[in-house]
Amino acid sequence: MLYVRLGQIGEIVVLRVSPDVLDLAKVVVTDRNAASTWVRFAPAPSGLAIVDGSYTFADYWTHPEDPIEQWRHKSMMCAEVLVPDVVPPSYINGAYAVTADVADGVRKSASWLDVVVNKKLYFR
Repeated sequence: MLYVRLGQIGEIVVLRVSPDVLDLAKVVVTDRNAASTWVRFAPAPSGLAIVDGSYTFADYWTHPEDPIEQWRHKSMMCAEVLVPDVVPPSYINGAYAVTADVADGVRKSASWLDVVVNKKLYFR
C-alpha cells in the first residue's frame, strides 16, 4: 500500500507494533496480501510458519525474467498480521518516518513515541 501512496509519503508514518500482538485473541496471520486470490490464513502465533521470510523481507519483489514470480513475490511481501477490532496503544512501540522533518512533526504531537527515519522503508 505504501508503494501505491508514494506521492503522499511525507504525510504517512509507519507505526511499529510489538510482536506481542500475536498473542492477542483472534489474531490471524496471512502468507501474502489478505486481498490476494491465493492467500492463506492461519491463527497467530503459530501462523507465522506459513510466512516465507525470504520473500516477505526481501528488498525488492521484481523478477523481470518471470512475471508470474514477480506477481507472487509482490503479493508475499505484503504478508499481514490481522488484529480484530483494535490494537491497544500499549502495543505501539515506535514509528518510522521518511525524513527528519516528518519525524520531528510526529515527535511534536506524540512525544512519547520513538520515531526514527527509515528512507528504505519508503522506497528511497
